[in-house]
Amino acid sequence: MPSTNVLEIPHYYELTPSVANSKLPVLVFVHGWLLSRHYWQPIVQILQSQYQCLIYDARGFGDSSKIIACNNSVASQDYGLTAYARDLEGLLQNINIERAWVVGLSLGGSVALWAANISPKIVRGVICLNAGGGIYLKEEFERFRNAGKQLVKFRPEWLRYVPFLSILFSRMMVARPLDLKWGRQRVIDFIQANEEAALGALLESSTEAEVHLLPQLVSQLSQPAYFIAGEKDKVMELKYVNYLASFHNLFSSQDSNVFQIPNCGHLGMVEASEEVSLIITKILKKHIDFDVI
Repeated sequence: MPSTNVLEIPHYYELTPSVANSKLPVLVFVHGWLLSRHYWQPIVQILQSQYQCLIYDARGFGDSSKIIACNNSVASQDYGLTAYARDLEGLLQNINIERAWVVGLSLGGSVALWAANISPKIVRGVICLNAGGGIYLKEEFERFRNAGKQLVKFRPEWLRYVPFLSILFSRMMVARPLDLKWGRQRVIDFIQANEEAALGALLESSTEAEVHLLPQLVSQLSQPAYFIAGEKDKVMELKYVNYLASFHNLFSSQDSNVFQIPNCGHLGMVEASEEVSLIITKILKKHIDFDVI
């Protein structure tokens, strides 16, 4: 599997072959917290004949999780959204991607929005999947942060071998139970994630200042920004998706910039791969003529 150094830290990625029309944007997919690039594979399989696709493991997660602990000279203390957006910018520059649409899941959606802000010449549009926010509820966020800290700290290796855990993970945060292979992958990614990165990404992205900054960021974007929500997503409810989307100028347009998928939870790319792919294709067709000029 190829990798490239971003700020001296290897990032592992998969890039599908180029398509006939080289002027089309590359679709770049950003995974969520405690996940990895693998969950985007069903979407990539559907779209790769039309668009070149890039999936990668963010710093501290998936195959990129093995680096930080053994490379003290480059271990970053910054795990905020801007830092991960800078990582993405560096990755795109390293592999010579000049035009991209970025699709991000949950926390990855926030990273995608920040990437559009800091690198507008490369990132031509953003699609946020199961991502929203912008409202800071102190008690809820404190519970969320405390629960996340406990979750990250208790991850013994022997959890890999607990038979029922894959079943449990295949049903967590989803409306449609996933195939057991995805439950198994979630267990692997949960255990494999670097502790410093997992805690840092959780805590730095959920401060009051960071949460309140996100709507301001969306309001300033010149690029298209769309949001896909799961009707039964209990992690990122539709009202929070609509709230963040409302700060973009497309929200009040005739077609709006929010799509809702029935009977879908928080992992739309594996719960509803075909529906998500159709929505992505529909969005791109609206803007593709602008992008290839």
